Order: sequence, then C-alpha cells, then structure tokens
Amino acid sequence: MTNYLLIYRADPAAMAAMPEPTPEQAAQMMDAWNGWAARAGDAIVNFGDPTAPVSPGADPTVGGYSLLQAGSYDEIAELLEGHPHTAMGGTIDVYETQPVTGG
Repeated sequence: MTNYLLIYRADPAAMAAMPEPTPEQAAQMMDAWNGWAARAGDAIVNFGDPTAPVSPGADPTVGGYSLLQAGSYDEIAELLEGHPHTAMGGTIDVYETQPVTGG
C-alpha cells in the first residue's frame, strides 16, 4: 500500500468573498465531509486539518490536507470523485509519498 498526501487548494480571495455559512449550511458541509470520510473508510490514514500560511512565501491557496493509503493512484482518484472540497470549487493536488531509505 502507498500513502498519498492530498493538498486542498482554493483561491483565498474567493474564499474571503464567500458569506459566512448559516448553521444549516455549515451542517450540510460537515455532513458532506463526514459522508466522504465514511466512503473513504480505512483508506484514511490521517483525516487532516485546515491550514493557514504563516511563513514568508507560504502558498496562501493551500487550505488543508489529508493522508490516504491505497494500492494505486486510480483508487485515490475514485475516492476523490464527488469530494466535498471540489464540489465547493476547490482543487486537490495528490502526491505519492516516497519512503526514505536508510543508509
């Protein structure tokens, strides 16, 4: 099995321009994320957290991450179909982690 790092990206200006969600909208967003997590199941190694840039030059489009495990990128791509982040207009970069070999 291989680990895959998902980087959630969104346009910071577009995110800032979005109105604050109502409690009902916030609940719907959480339901969508929880539904995705249930579908992804054991593939989730680390559900992740939202992020905020703090160092000079940090990419402000990065808004969060997840770490998944699967047998192939195709399995990851299938899990990302209908993902709530892309449904909200964001994009997801996928990186295969590379194990460090000792010396």
